[in-house]
Amino acid sequence: MKSEGGSARVAAATSLVEGMGGKIDSFNFAFGGTDAYVTVEMPDDVSAAAAAMAVSAGGGATARTVVLLTAAQIDAAAEKQTTYRPPGN
Repeated sequence: MKSEGGSARVAAATSLVEGMGGKIDSFNFAFGGTDAYVTVEMPDDVSAAAAAMAVSAGGGATARTVVLLTAAQIDAAAEKQTTYRPPGN
């Protein structure tokens, strides 16, 4: 970061994400235990996992993925029928 600057990190992340068919929504650097927060839209979960593995494989950074759901996706999940029965019922 010191030699290449933050713009180089953004460019590398953009190349990775767009190369996998995705799009970066935001890239922000931070203080504390996490150095950067990157919000991306990926075509599927497998592409997101592949990008996270690529970042971690270099050894200089780690990636933690969190899947975000829209309100419509939560509504659809709430409508799905399941056969789950809680213990003791």
